[in-house]
Amino acid sequence: METLKKTCLYDIHTELGAQMSPFGGFIMPIQYSDIAVEHNAVRQHCGMFDVSHMGEIFISGPDSEAFVNHIFTNDVRALQPGHIQYGMMLYPEGGTVDDLLVYRMPEKDTWLLVVNASNITKDYGWISRAARTWNVDVSDRSGDFGQIALQGPESEQTVYDVLGLDLSDLVFYTFREVEYGGETVIASRSGYTGEDGFEFYASEGIIRKIWKTLLGAKVTPCGLGCRDTLRFEVGLPLYGHELGEDISPLEAGLGIFVKTEKPDFIGREAVLALKDSGLRRKLVGIELSDKAIPRAGYPVESDGRQIGEVTTGYNSISTGKSVCMAFVETAYGTPGTAVGIHIRKKVFPGTVCRKSFYDKKYRK
Repeated sequence: METLKKTCLYDIHTELGAQMSPFGGFIMPIQYSDIAVEHNAVRQHCGMFDVSHMGEIFISGPDSEAFVNHIFTNDVRALQPGHIQYGMMLYPEGGTVDDLLVYRMPEKDTWLLVVNASNITKDYGWISRAARTWNVDVSDRSGDFGQIALQGPESEQTVYDVLGLDLSDLVFYTFREVEYGGETVIASRSGYTGEDGFEFYASEGIIRKIWKTLLGAKVTPCGLGCRDTLRFEVGLPLYGHELGEDISPLEAGLGIFVKTEKPDFIGREAVLALKDSGLRRKLVGIELSDKAIPRAGYPVESDGRQIGEVTTGYNSISTGKSVCMAFVETAYGTPGTAVGIHIRKKVFPGTVCRKSFYDKKYRK
């Protein structure tokens, strides 16, 4: 049986009475008080998340730019130091190894790849194997970093007032190194909630200091429960649900991050072949006319025949509507199409709609 890892904030979570649960090989806080309270704190004010379970893999060396471009679906050739890109790593057959963020570090020929917690070991092994014929160094430094995400419309002011850091110069998908507590911290501006916000990567001691300082200023601690409801409402994918080893980014509606005009990247031929043959399924949003909640794995039907499956579903906290994301046969993927979702021996009527049920409010 796998031993679950603990983040550097574990003892603080338990002292706060957080509900803890396994996630991605770690024991993580799911909620502290109430998921809706934490969700609304992020939408209306700001909340903080322990995301120290995420992985940090560094790639450096003379071939680093070309190598990162080779394993990554987006095109990093024009990416400047201090900037971030989102994209995927693909298997040659076109399925998704992982979705990730790529940071171009200020140091020459150095890149930071931020990967999903459940995929750290797999990603590091896959990258290392791909790197054998390249002049690069691949280093898994996940154990060197903790990470806090501060999210919500009041994040920038809170960072300034509470932490004494002026990050107003950062725009969406940029970062810089700052000094805090006598150490270097990587501060970025992105977010997995649809709201403005920041991420702080630092040593475990500094992460504990930042968390305690924010907690002392009454910033709401938030668990992974509302992190999921928040990302879901704005149509952001979760690996293992909307992306996976058998799921192409094209099927997930993420083709904008797959630059087939690049001369080469792993999985490119499979992506081009899928484009030529046409998608057999696609990820859509579905809104139910009832309050029943569609959960992951529930069948999507039409005229008594299963045409797809729910990947994530909730009664949306921000909108009050029962909605879900689901993979359906492409013929049923047009907005306005009537479908049904099988929930506990009954089929509830729904309508295909866009995947984003709530508008993002990033600081562009």
